[in-house]
Amino acid sequence: MKILFFGDIVGQPGREAIKKIIPQWKKKYQPDLIIANGENIAHGSGITVKTLNEILSAGVDLVTSGDHTWRQKEINILLENKETPLIRPANFPPNLLGKGYRLIEIRTKKVLVINLIGRGFMKRQYDDPFRKADEILESEKADIIIVDWHAEATAEKVCLGWYLDGRVTAVLGTHTHIPTADNRILPQGTAYISDVGMVGVQDSSLGRDKEAAVKRFLTQMNTKLEVAEGPVEINAVLLETDQKNKAKKLERIREIVE
Repeated sequence: MKILFFGDIVGQPGREAIKKIIPQWKKKYQPDLIIANGENIAHGSGITVKTLNEILSAGVDLVTSGDHTWRQKEINILLENKETPLIRPANFPPNLLGKGYRLIEIRTKKVLVINLIGRGFMKRQYDDPFRKADEILESEKADIIIVDWHAEATAEKVCLGWYLDGRVTAVLGTHTHIPTADNRILPQGTAYISDVGMVGVQDSSLGRDKEAAVKRFLTQMNTKLEVAEGPVEINAVLLETDQKNKAKKLERIREIVE
């Protein structure tokens, strides 16, 4: 099986790039499932009905999220509907709307996608992602298990990879928007990467206007960061599994589109 996973999509430039690239990559890579982190698709922060429908119409099958999930009011409408192909981090407080994982059937295979959020260097202290992973794995059974690991600290990211090695098919890092070069298959068979990277404007600060971002550091003022404009870098990984549902290959894919 082939699973195409896009990192954080940032604003309208990211959405437009997804629309352009998915038809091309479908022909080239022939993925069975397309997943994307969408927590920044609406104006660079959050998710709305319109922006979610845009990337779903482009060919994304399931959308994961992160710390900006509740930035837009419309998110409640989306999460209330159990049919919406959108999940939020499972280790958010338990009484919130939505679910932190989704089971998808593809032909004879069951694919479980889990969304977790880290605690290191985050503004809020979420529930323990390690224990939450254990809880989900004890209750849900699947042939292939993908974890969107939305975290800041590389040490925390790597440790969850080691913790889940051999128990899940892949641990794919998101959130920092910067692609890392550590994609590999861990000793017990789990595919791992610390961060897939973003789908956002290349000449920017994490997809936002670079001049405004620099000004923030120079002045220490809370300058508004608009979504940048210009050519978009598309960062994704292609996960391939073997006949025994083990990770066989994790390939980084990067392309610039105008």
